[in-house]
Amino acid sequence: MSHLVKNYNRRKIAFKRGKGSYLYSTNGKKYLDFVQGIAVNSFGHSNPYLSKAINKQTKKVWHVSNAFIIPEGEKLAKRLTQKTFADYVLFQNSGAEATEAAIKAARRYFYAIGKPNKNRILCIKNSFHGRTLGAIFASGSKKMTEGFGPKVPGFDHFKFGDHNGLKKAITKNTAAIMCETAMGESGIKVIPEWCLKGLRKICNKRKILLILDEVQCGVGRSGKFFAFDYAKIKPDIVPIAKGIGGGFPLGAVLMNKKVASTLTAGSHGSTFGGNPLAMSVGNAVMDLIFKKGFLKNVQKISKYFMVELKKIKEDYPEIIKEVRGIGLLLGLQLHGDQTKFIKELEKNKLLTIKAGENVIRILPPLNVRKQEIDLAIKIIRNTCNQESNL
Repeated sequence: MSHLVKNYNRRKIAFKRGKGSYLYSTNGKKYLDFVQGIAVNSFGHSNPYLSKAINKQTKKVWHVSNAFIIPEGEKLAKRLTQKTFADYVLFQNSGAEATEAAIKAARRYFYAIGKPNKNRILCIKNSFHGRTLGAIFASGSKKMTEGFGPKVPGFDHFKFGDHNGLKKAITKNTAAIMCETAMGESGIKVIPEWCLKGLRKICNKRKILLILDEVQCGVGRSGKFFAFDYAKIKPDIVPIAKGIGGGFPLGAVLMNKKVASTLTAGSHGSTFGGNPLAMSVGNAVMDLIFKKGFLKNVQKISKYFMVELKKIKEDYPEIIKEVRGIGLLLGLQLHGDQTKFIKELEKNKLLTIKAGENVIRILPPLNVRKQEIDLAIKIIRNTCNQESNL
């Protein structure tokens, strides 16, 4: 009997160890892991470089309060600003905490410049920004908010792709537009480059902030450090997490100078956010991400994966409705039951996870090898063949 709360529908499988793209179950079976903690393990399981960085730091200092200077955090913040649009970084523990801090930063900015009534955040309906009270109401999902009333105020919504609805939803009280550059939980829906450029222009025209949530699609997952880098725009605030810690809990909010300048001493805090242990692994991830040619290889191998998945769709159009994604954030939208198909993939030793709109999420580590992609393609094709012969 498990004494864990039943808020997860856990699969009947446990793992004793992992290496790279593979997990080894307690009953001795080997699985190709294309979940990777839901886009968390950027460099797979038990990466030796990340392990070395953590082990080295554990012999120095694990945690000190943010009441003191943390050199490891100063270093990581400097590197993040040098490589991105941002001028300043606020470290957190998770994606939900990062999006909450992003919302607070947007509201604080307008408060600080004498416009406290500009405090509403405009989001895509049925998006995903985390599981805290603020984040679930930002998402606008009836399923996520059920039973957690009263409603947290301050959020408005428009439908994905409804540009007229977006413009109409902006009011004199709108502080920011917040959306995921590539929506993960909602079904691997990528906001087109022209649309991102349009969002930036709208925010400039209406003098509101642009928050791009890159918790799942950021830190190299798209083939660039940020997915919005393809559109060559600069948002005002960007929450990140997942991949930046390579498996270790770490989140951050990146922001420009005008927003950051309004977060004065005491306006926000996080007990564990930015501690030396988390910062050491974050710096190690940065070492690997920005190694010469690495992101180019992510782009190359992801294009190959996408082409091969589309070939399977062409061969099994009665099973696969659409192939979606960007970089190594990929999805298969099915005609049939996604849960059943995921179970069949698992039987064939490939681990995937579901998303909205009947989509199967496929999330290999960023350093996945071509032969591992080929193995996944073979398993997916064989599973489609099994399903078509039923």
